[in-house]
Amino acid sequence: MYEKKPWLKFYGDVPLSIDYPRISLHESLMRSVEKNPDSIAYDFMGYRSSYRKFAADIERLASALSHLGLAKGDCITIALPTTPQGVLCFYAANRLGAVASMIPPESTAEEISVYLTISNSRFAMILDRAYPSFREILVDTNLEVVIVTNLGDCLPGAKRIGYYVTKGKQSAPSLKDSRVKRWKDLMKKRHPPAPKEDVNTDDLAVILFSGGTTGTPKGVMLSNLNFISEGMQAVAWGRFSSEDSILTSLPLFHGFGLGVCVNAIFMGGGTCIMTPTSKPESIATLIKEKKPTFIVGVPALYESLNRSRNLQGADLSHLKAAFSGADRLPKGVKEDFEERVRSCGGKIQLLEGYGLTEAVTAVMATPLGEYREGSIGIPYPDMLAKIVKEGTTEETSVGEDGELCIHGPPVMLGYLGEPEETAHTLREHADGRIWLHTGDIASMDEDGFFYYKLRLTRMIKSAGMIVYPGQVEEVLMNHPDVETACVIGTPDRYRGERVKGFIILKEPSRAGKEMEELLINHCRENLISWSCPCEVEFREDLPLTPAGKIAFPELEREEVEKSGTA
Repeated sequence: MYEKKPWLKFYGDVPLSIDYPRISLHESLMRSVEKNPDSIAYDFMGYRSSYRKFAADIERLASALSHLGLAKGDCITIALPTTPQGVLCFYAANRLGAVASMIPPESTAEEISVYLTISNSRFAMILDRAYPSFREILVDTNLEVVIVTNLGDCLPGAKRIGYYVTKGKQSAPSLKDSRVKRWKDLMKKRHPPAPKEDVNTDDLAVILFSGGTTGTPKGVMLSNLNFISEGMQAVAWGRFSSEDSILTSLPLFHGFGLGVCVNAIFMGGGTCIMTPTSKPESIATLIKEKKPTFIVGVPALYESLNRSRNLQGADLSHLKAAFSGADRLPKGVKEDFEERVRSCGGKIQLLEGYGLTEAVTAVMATPLGEYREGSIGIPYPDMLAKIVKEGTTEETSVGEDGELCIHGPPVMLGYLGEPEETAHTLREHADGRIWLHTGDIASMDEDGFFYYKLRLTRMIKSAGMIVYPGQVEEVLMNHPDVETACVIGTPDRYRGERVKGFIILKEPSRAGKEMEELLINHCRENLISWSCPCEVEFREDLPLTPAGKIAFPELEREEVEKSGTA
């Protein structure tokens, strides 16, 4: 398996293979608790929890959830930013053998309904300000219990009071439904200990959402082993230890945020610096004050940090590395950030990688000490990758473009309720292995470094967040004034891509700024913020394929030519 792979000579002290324990996610975390009981597990808004306290809080929450009826095989939807409550619920659900379905807390009622239907969740843990959206769809779903929390609920004493005085009252909704429970009430009470469950490492543990190969939301089924193996690979690659801390601007529903910034750092016994915000200036302040050894973010974050006044005069000598994921990293952004760190006393690389939700998150990255312009790096330990000719399982020659396929322990179980889509994405090759067809075009050089080119699937990545064009088009088409809609991603210096809609109106004479604002507001009412078009262009017709479908690649080429982007 290893002797023919050219990338192995760049591993250095990274192991070629890892022995993955056949245990659950919760059991894996408890191993870190046993090794580092007094170390700091997480830091949130100034509150620092030890691993011992972290484990006790998970057990208390697991008992409360068990008392409410959550049991092995059930699904609980977690719609929270990166907060202790979300992380505690993630591991408490696993302790009970339940499945955690992670969704964006900013989702609209319509989107929430879709997520709940796919996962068949009977329970949900949400932020109080998201309650109005959940209340809209309670009668139309299978939800039996909705646990509502506040960013201040997990803070101690004076910090909690301070939060409630300044912000808590502004977002506290009126909760009169009998199905709705408050987090703080649950955690105050003593419940009978939750029963011990026999959770298999291959059991379904997590549902994340991805566009799959069709560009519409799919529930990605991930096992305990998927998360444990990806976490251990990331620990080995980044050399995470109990002395390290990681700061992330990525949310819990994002595979990179949950898989690396939360689960992996806990597996290494380090500290997760949690923040519910992704605002660059807030991240810059945390870097300056908390002094993390690792930073993780999307390219747009590093572009903003390069211009941040909050980093001026900071001591950044504590940084060991920074990782960029979820989108292509421009060379200029990388070089400017590394120079910014050098000017502040640090000496690190901004490392680019590649991953996808169908394998939890990162599966390859640039090795420490190496850099190839335009490369997304080399595979992690136990990961195999190859390029095949489009539409086949036949491997290409070195340097030739084709579809990137990967094989390894983090690869998903499949798409929930989508057997045909699963069979199209997970395919057995001539070597007898099951390979994940990523839908991404890439190439590999003689040394085994991979180079991402473009997506075959219809997805847009805006500031690292996935946008499903088909979903946006459906919302636009539901507007009474719209005849036809096509949505694409257009080049954007800071976000990577921005969402643009092309519209044919039923009454072309109504085209104009007022109609554009009307349609964008219509999207804001029905879609999460980053999926809404930033711009709408009205057309009398749109380019078509020979089969009569809208030729969206032609529109993409037009936009690239307009922007002068290669």
